[in-house]
Amino acid sequence: MNVAISSQVSMPDPFFAQQWQSGEHQLVCVEKWNETHDVMSFRFQGTEPVKFHFKPGQFLTLLLEINGEKIGRSYTISSSPSRPYSIVLTVKRIAGGKVSNYLADHLEVGHVVRALGPDGVFNLVDITAQKYLFLSAGCGITPMFSMSRWLTDTEIGPDISFLHSAKTNNDLIFEAAIAQMAERSGNFKLNYILEELGIFANVGISAKFTDKQAGRLNAENLARLVPDFKARTVFVCGPEPYMNAVKALLESLDFDMSKFHQESFGSFKGDSAELDAAKEQAANHTTDTSDFMLSIGDRNRTLSAEQTLLDGIEAEGLPIIAACRSGVCGACKCKVVAGEVESSSQMALTADEIAAGYVLACSSKLKSDVTLEL
Repeated sequence: MNVAISSQVSMPDPFFAQQWQSGEHQLVCVEKWNETHDVMSFRFQGTEPVKFHFKPGQFLTLLLEINGEKIGRSYTISSSPSRPYSIVLTVKRIAGGKVSNYLADHLEVGHVVRALGPDGVFNLVDITAQKYLFLSAGCGITPMFSMSRWLTDTEIGPDISFLHSAKTNNDLIFEAAIAQMAERSGNFKLNYILEELGIFANVGISAKFTDKQAGRLNAENLARLVPDFKARTVFVCGPEPYMNAVKALLESLDFDMSKFHQESFGSFKGDSAELDAAKEQAANHTTDTSDFMLSIGDRNRTLSAEQTLLDGIEAEGLPIIAACRSGVCGACKCKVVAGEVESSSQMALTADEIAAGYVLACSSKLKSDVTLEL
């Protein structure tokens, strides 16, 4: 596999570190390790001395080139800004996944990658609470781990109930580290729901501090494991079917949904074969029903009212990073110079950027002829 990756560089001296700012960055991998049989973590530092400043729960978008193809993928930061001299991304291998398998097999200590961010409103700064309920499944545990680390590092006795769902005991990510947090914080209650509860499931470092239950999350085990769940602010992350099921469950239990918050990458979070299929579909989209003209520099392309700006940009083969394709990561930000668009998401844009005409290409459709600036 041909990959664009820089050679080894010397490690930065943290004593001279500057504060990390949002934007594009050069990161050097300083450590990698297995979390489970199919999940790996990568620790990064800046190629120049830097203190990483981000909100617990936010994500980075890696900008990669694999076999000559430019690809962006967004991954939640699993480390905490309370430990600012490095940053950790945790990635699950996906069968046939172009990026997850590339990272696991080819990204080594000393290699340099480009990254964009941090981004994301699913975090503990933009969403405040007094009592927390973290509900996660699979790799959805990564923002909850970052949030938990932040709270236990910066507060005395934060009130956290952490309920994670996984397939088996061997699929538990960060198990030992989370158990240590629970051990040291009297108001930290940790529980697991395992789809397949094996005979040795209650043997291990976390057995003293957690309750492992068989099955799936439902009204009965939620009420038993978190009796005061209605008094808590809920943070949810995991596969989309899991998040949808949790939302429906809480609605059926008359939970105050103003206190419900979920990660919103949608179907394209992380590495996904659907993402590549969507790109191919956009590039091959016919223009027989086109209504408006999209102009970018000397390029002009007609688009229908149902096509996004991203459809037109990719069809023209113009360079753009579109990692999440759901209006969250902000990587496809571009500026409308003339004309009118309708946007379904602006969450990755500041008020000043919106006022200046910036939009997210993946979430914006033409309402007139438009001139765009990338």
